[in-house]
Amino acid sequence: MSAPATGAEASGAVEIHVGDNLDVIRGFADGSFTLVYLDPPFNTGRTQERVTETARAPRDDRAADAVVRRGFHGREYERLRGDLRAYGDRFDDYWGFLEPRLIEAWRLLADDGTLYLHLDYREAHYAKVLLDALVGRDKFLNELIWAYDYGAKTRKRWPTKHDTILVYVKDPDRYWFDSEAVDREPYMAPGLVTPEKAARGKLPTDVWWHTIVPTTGREKTGYPTQKPEGVLRRIVQASSRPGDRVLDFFAGSGTTGAVASALGRDAVLVDDNPDAIAVMMQRMPQAAVVRHGGSPS
Repeated sequence: MSAPATGAEASGAVEIHVGDNLDVIRGFADGSFTLVYLDPPFNTGRTQERVTETARAPRDDRAADAVVRRGFHGREYERLRGDLRAYGDRFDDYWGFLEPRLIEAWRLLADDGTLYLHLDYREAHYAKVLLDALVGRDKFLNELIWAYDYGAKTRKRWPTKHDTILVYVKDPDRYWFDSEAVDREPYMAPGLVTPEKAARGKLPTDVWWHTIVPTTGREKTGYPTQKPEGVLRRIVQASSRPGDRVLDFFAGSGTTGAVASALGRDAVLVDDNPDAIAVMMQRMPQAAVVRHGGSPS
């Protein structure tokens, strides 16, 4: 177990790769990242182009064209995916987009590595069931709830004010987790604990109350899906060490890279959105920019 992060670590290196994330990450070496954080676009119903394997093993008419994945729990995974396809093409298309990227992310994780998948309520339950089948239920570590209370609230149902972050580890016997390095939270009832405990704060649970990025303030970049540094700081502190490599291939505004570098980790970011690249380059002017075939200049 390492000593708590002090904030005095030397800044880590940052690489920004410009190009299609699936094409880019296929060029990275196996097991080269201790931490992979993914914040993919939520399911909008848009059609994504994808390549599927040709091996088929029909079970019934509903799942007759389900993909057979070799080496990822085989027929059980095919059957589960076929069952979930019954809910409609929108789900199947979204998972068809996300699945090959998750397979690559899993390949890139080191033996002591951790994968964080950040989704909203529309996809989190499907992703949990399919990831269990894809990589093994024993690799599941946590479901984190990031709760916030900002913006309009419907009066027709319970307002949705949380995201879900699914946490999986490459090897349940070897993964890195440093609870001592994580920033502490104030006790909700400090009078019920000793003054020493109240002053130190408590270890966060799997429910994180954290505001979204304030509309005014140091963090704000103007990027529409920017995530707060506090959420990423906690992830990076817990699941990586200074000098480790951190990957985010839906990088967006680059929060993962900014936080990882400040904590002494080396960050690799991938995106092909020119607006995202511009924001990241302004936010991390020290970053090395690598442009891949067909990427914007």
